[in-house]
Amino acid sequence: MEAFLISAAVVAIGEIGDKTQLLTLLLSARFRKPVPIVAGILAATLVNHALAGVVGVWVAARLAPSTLRWIAGLAFLVIGAWALVPDRLDEAPKTRGNAGVFMVTVVAFFVAEMGDKTQLATVALAARFSDLFAVVSGTTVGMLVADVPAVFVAQRFADRIPLRAVRVVAAFLFAGLGIATLFGLAI
Repeated sequence: MEAFLISAAVVAIGEIGDKTQLLTLLLSARFRKPVPIVAGILAATLVNHALAGVVGVWVAARLAPSTLRWIAGLAFLVIGAWALVPDRLDEAPKTRGNAGVFMVTVVAFFVAEMGDKTQLATVALAARFSDLFAVVSGTTVGMLVADVPAVFVAQRFADRIPLRAVRVVAAFLFAGLGIATLFGLAI
C-alpha cells in the first residue's frame, strides 16, 4: 500500500503544470468530448507507466542495493529540480482523416509522456519499491487525479491555479524522496 500511495502522490503533484496536463487542457478545449479523452489518458498512461515500471524493476534486479539507492536518490533530486522548470506545449496535436478523439489522445499523450519527469519518476519508484503493480497503479491514479479534473474544468479554473507554487511543492516532494532514498530512510 505504501508504494501505491507514494507513487500516486508523487505523480499527482508532479503532474500539475506538466506538459501532459497542458495537453489535457488543449485536447479538452479542442474536442470537448471528456469520455474519450479520459479513456485515452488512462490507456496511454497505463502502457507508458507499465513500460517505465518494467524498466525500473529490471534496473533494480541488476544493480546492487547501494548503487540503486544512489541512482534512485539522485534521480529524485534531478526530477525535483526539473519540477521547478515550467512546461509548455510546443504545438497542438494534429488529427488526420477519421482518427477519433480517443486515438488522438492516446498517441499524443503517450508521446508527450516519453522521457517526461513523471515517466522517469515511475522508473525510479519501481526501482525503489519491489511492487510493480502498486507503483504502476499508483502512478496511473496520480496521473488521472491531476489530469481528469483538467478535462472537466479546463476553461473555468486553469488560469487560477498557482502553478509556480505547485511546482515548488512538487520539487520539495521529489527532493524529500531523493534525500530519504540516499540516506536509506523508509518512506
